[in-house]
Amino acid sequence: MNEKKSDVVAQEDVEHLCQLVDMKDGGPSCIHMMDRSTPTMTYQAWRRDPKIGPPQYRCRTVYEDVTPELVRDFFWDDEFRLKWDDMLSEATTLDECPTTGTMVVQWIKKFPFFCKDREYIIGRRIWESGRLYYCVTKGVPYPSIPRHDKLRRVDNYYSSWCIQAAESRYDNGQLRACEVQLFHQEDMGIPWEITKLAKQRALGGIISRPAFIAQINTKISLEYLKASAGTEVSSQTAVVTASDDKPFGGNIRNLIIVGGSILLACTLDRGYLVKTIISGVANKFGNAGKKSKPK
Repeated sequence: MNEKKSDVVAQEDVEHLCQLVDMKDGGPSCIHMMDRSTPTMTYQAWRRDPKIGPPQYRCRTVYEDVTPELVRDFFWDDEFRLKWDDMLSEATTLDECPTTGTMVVQWIKKFPFFCKDREYIIGRRIWESGRLYYCVTKGVPYPSIPRHDKLRRVDNYYSSWCIQAAESRYDNGQLRACEVQLFHQEDMGIPWEITKLAKQRALGGIISRPAFIAQINTKISLEYLKASAGTEVSSQTAVVTASDDKPFGGNIRNLIIVGGSILLACTLDRGYLVKTIISGVANKFGNAGKKSKPK
């Protein structure tokens, strides 16, 4: 990837994500949608409706006994995603920068027979400050990949995470959990009122090449980022970034997949098909999650 292409996800993108995390981006107020909790995970979801564009979704999930680095690699690992995400039929890396870790990937997602499958051209990059990770993914132009009549390209796509260590509910405030804040918005060509209804109803390790690239992060000072984005460093964040990397246990793969199936519900627009994915993944690994309940 040349220098020009490596800038498809740039400094202003991480500044925008920082503003979303601190709720200082100037957008409309959020509508609370869900609060759920299991022995190994807590989950909250909100929606807001901008004047222009599709609904925006914000989710906060805290996984017990998981490190931020493992969650970061999990969400970046397209090869593994193909095994658990039933909607994703193809995932191809089009370009990557070994210096910044910037990637451009192509996703093809399956839709019902009466709809065209969706195509995504996604630029993504990770910024690191201590053990806090800002992971930006968004739709980007890529002229060398022409549009296909049998696919509908989703141009308006944004899905980004803020990942950091968090206090455990079970270990007297020790930073043995992981907090993930997801911000998602996309225009899939479906009426937005139907989209909101579908999401409301839906809400009721071998290291692969993408996972390896996820470990190439752009180093950034948290103070500098907050100053650039016009926000302040919270005391919670300051504590998190100063924490050390402690060992962890539990059935990590199963825990994240169960939680990931809920996160996935906020990124899909297919009603009953969403429910099928959630129930199929969660039921398959749910027992493993129960077994890992701390005593």
